[in-house]
Amino acid sequence: MQVCLVHATTRSACFELQTGTCYKAPAPFEVLLDGQPVLTGAETNVFSLYHLEPARTYRLEVMAGEDCGSLEFTTSTESFFVDASRFGLIADGVSDNTAFLQAALSSCPPGGTVYVPAGTYRTQSLFLCSDTTLYLEKGCTLLGGTDRREYPVLPGVLPCANEKDEFYLGLWEGNPLDSFAGLINVIHAKNVTITGEGCINANADKGDWYENPKERRIAWRPRLFFTNNAENVTLHGVEICNSYSWTIHPTYSCGVNILQLHIHNHANSPNTDGIDPESCRDVNIIGDYVHVGDDCIALKSGKLFLGVVKHIPCENVTIRNCCLSRGHGGLVIGSEMSGGVRNVTVTQCLMDHTDRGLRVKTRRGRGKNAVIDGLVFRNVEMRHVLTPFVINMFYFCDPDGKSDYVQSHDALPLDDATPRLGSLTMENITATDAEYAGCWFSGLPEQPIERVEMRNVSIAFAPDAGAGTAAMMCNADPCKKLAIRAENVRSIALHNVRLEGYEGERLQFTNVESFEEE
Repeated sequence: MQVCLVHATTRSACFELQTGTCYKAPAPFEVLLDGQPVLTGAETNVFSLYHLEPARTYRLEVMAGEDCGSLEFTTSTESFFVDASRFGLIADGVSDNTAFLQAALSSCPPGGTVYVPAGTYRTQSLFLCSDTTLYLEKGCTLLGGTDRREYPVLPGVLPCANEKDEFYLGLWEGNPLDSFAGLINVIHAKNVTITGEGCINANADKGDWYENPKERRIAWRPRLFFTNNAENVTLHGVEICNSYSWTIHPTYSCGVNILQLHIHNHANSPNTDGIDPESCRDVNIIGDYVHVGDDCIALKSGKLFLGVVKHIPCENVTIRNCCLSRGHGGLVIGSEMSGGVRNVTVTQCLMDHTDRGLRVKTRRGRGKNAVIDGLVFRNVEMRHVLTPFVINMFYFCDPDGKSDYVQSHDALPLDDATPRLGSLTMENITATDAEYAGCWFSGLPEQPIERVEMRNVSIAFAPDAGAGTAAMMCNADPCKKLAIRAENVRSIALHNVRLEGYEGERLQFTNVESFEEE
């Protein structure tokens, strides 16, 4: 058995078993630390340890029957230990602790850890500083306030003194717009860690955040966790729930680690995506459990204005050993992707009862920089995913989403607003109990999808499958047990692709230039 260190903080560490299974380990295992048992009956490939000492070297052993593995690791150094309770915290779940918590966070010297003990602390927006760690003890809950008037507003645009440049701070669905600050914010900061076994509960279901969710009231809804122009940010271990809108939303940041989070939002909570990196670079999403009311993981890079002005793609993203449950899509790209999305690898993930598995969504108007390329989707298990694969370039979002310009299936002139989809590779995928369609690929007639390659893919339909809409586009009739539908694709390669229980023709192709199958 091989085990590796994913990331070590001052007082916690995250590890990963090197297995071929998706999310769950092949068998339960035990973990010993310096010869003493610390975890028994562990079941997931990614696991974590807490209450470690800073700057200490430990020996870790993992045992599953006669199979075992070991390694040595060292925790990070810590300059100061800051107990936030000394700043006046009131752990009654009612009193406002925002000023007390912010005082502890702002006062922490570089290299220090802010420790929040067990208890429930109501708070509004908090802002973390560079070179600090926030450690939430088991039994600790940061509970979001329910009155939107108590949350600060992040302006969408900050003018520069030279009256020429602008800084885009508040963001809403890919545009620079005034938005409420998140519950936890990391802005212009680096080397920031949030870890522990505590809980961050935005408490949005107790407020009015879900009423008229597409209406701007004072400002647009906040995220639970938000970054802007941050560097080396780690979220590890904590439970996160009841977000106002998108839950984890890093923007224009690099070196983002999102490790073994447990994200829970109500299934009917609007736009509560799980993890949405936007125009970020070098992102690791490993070992997370995501159960939300919208897309589980969505990679984004802004709408047309930001795609032209900033042209910052979302790139170099690794997603591994995650369980993605009940959302509209497991892994989603777009639809705000005007800066492009490239070099994405998804492996060893389990998708359970999501509407779609791999979901790519874009539309005319996203721009010539809206290029999706270098996507590898490998070793994934899907259980009761209604439509395992959807690539849709007619996504009917935004006020003009159902216009002729967006929805026309006639070839329109290529222009600066035409998006492009490059190479997408799907390998070693098993999907069981699908319902609507196995694969739905819709490219633009003037800009077909470049290439879709599927290798060692198995899709089986549920015997009692119902009918529904596979792709959110106009004139997409409800379907049931549809095998593979493709339009406007330059090249499709199917290698050892098995479909069971479908109805009608196996391949329904329109304007597919090159096709190979073996």
